[in-house]
Amino acid sequence: MEKFDRLDGLVAPMDRANVDTDSIIPKQFLKSIKRSGFGPNLFDSWRYLDQGEPGKDNRGRPLNPDFVLNQPRYQGAQILLARENFGCGSSREHAPWALLDYGFRALIAPSFADIFYNNSCKNGLLAVELDAAVVSQLFGEVAEQPGYRLNLNLPAQTVTTPSGQVFRFDIDPLQKQRLLGGLDEIGLTLQHAEKIKAFEARHRECQPWLFSD
Repeated sequence: MEKFDRLDGLVAPMDRANVDTDSIIPKQFLKSIKRSGFGPNLFDSWRYLDQGEPGKDNRGRPLNPDFVLNQPRYQGAQILLARENFGCGSSREHAPWALLDYGFRALIAPSFADIFYNNSCKNGLLAVELDAAVVSQLFGEVAEQPGYRLNLNLPAQTVTTPSGQVFRFDIDPLQKQRLLGGLDEIGLTLQHAEKIKAFEARHRECQPWLFSD
């Protein structure tokens, strides 16, 4: 997965609490286990005026003009600002895949559902928790300032506004390591490749009858 270090990105506001994973990527799109191709169906039921189906050409579908991500000022946004309990509902890993495939690299909210939070970090999507009052402040600034951008610094664990205001966020050390190194589960395991090889060699030596070759 792609490493995350620092990001200066345009912010799009999702001013809804308790956005669940079925809203992020509806159930009919979960047949694929590839990590790509879900972006066009992100927030499908809110983003389009018709029913989305797998394999359907999205280019000709009618867009909902009232949905925030369809507004021209938020095109190219890499940071999604949300309300509390973002990512609740079922544990589908497709939700962070869809957000990443759309172009988001980071999320900011007062809280995230635990499984969604862990899935996001495992896939290179930084989920930043800030105090609800701070998030409300950011929503106000995004609304007032077209082209509003935030600077996210993962090594320093800070979020910096255009005015220079700095907010610090906490993150689990292992999740931080994953993101900085671009390490998924396989990548983390391969960091111990030499130890694994040594263990297998000892295992083969001590119990040779288990190995047919």
